Amino acid sequence: MTLSDAARGDADEGGRGVIRVLIADDQPLVRKGLALILRHAPGFEVIGEVGDGREAVAAAHRLAPDVVLMDIQMPVLDGVGATERIAAELPGCRVLVLSTFDMDEYVVRALKAGASGFLPKDVSPEELTAALHTVSGGEAVVAPRLLTRLIGSFVRMPSVPVDLSELTPREVEVLRLIASGLDNGEIAAEMGIGVQTVKNHITSVFAKLGVRDRAQAVIAAYESGLVRTRRAD
Repeated sequence: MTLSDAARGDADEGGRGVIRVLIADDQPLVRKGLALILRHAPGFEVIGEVGDGREAVAAAHRLAPDVVLMDIQMPVLDGVGATERIAAELPGCRVLVLSTFDMDEYVVRALKAGASGFLPKDVSPEELTAALHTVSGGEAVVAPRLLTRLIGSFVRMPSVPVDLSELTPREVEVLRLIASGLDNGEIAAEMGIGVQTVKNHITSVFAKLGVRDRAQAVIAAYESGLVRTRRAD
């Protein structure tokens, strides 16, 4: 799901419980700014602020947040290492990665480690809160302007490529379209099938590839060779 989808689909939904957020960033001003945004947004509770990855892991165990808002470059343990530990040790906790730079290879590493998405730090408060709603609901958030540039530039073929042989031809096409940045409605229109059929194909693709969400599926598409990588300009 792209950031615009999140804003359309999640920002106005009511009836949800409060989303408990842990903020992990080594810059106090950034932490305070993010906390201020969320404390003035309905439906959020900032339950903690920490300054490095090791503190983030410890606080996640202690406070049980719904989402950790995770910076990448932090001392002691960086955001990638912290994300990997939280994803492995607390599967019910989601991680949304923030990056200062549009082209940041560490973000791809974080997605592989189990992050549910990534955003640039210059997103609007509305985009941030919509993304947190989406991530807390079990979906992935990918900022559209980063998707092809970031993953296409930094994902490299692994020594043992991802095997797509278990996918049906239609599932392969769905995966290709996901990697192209299309949402479920756009995939349905492109393939001439219903949205529910697209959802069924996506569920099957995720299960066969052993991925948790769209972000990891996009990486698998690049690693399999289904979508070609490209260098940044």
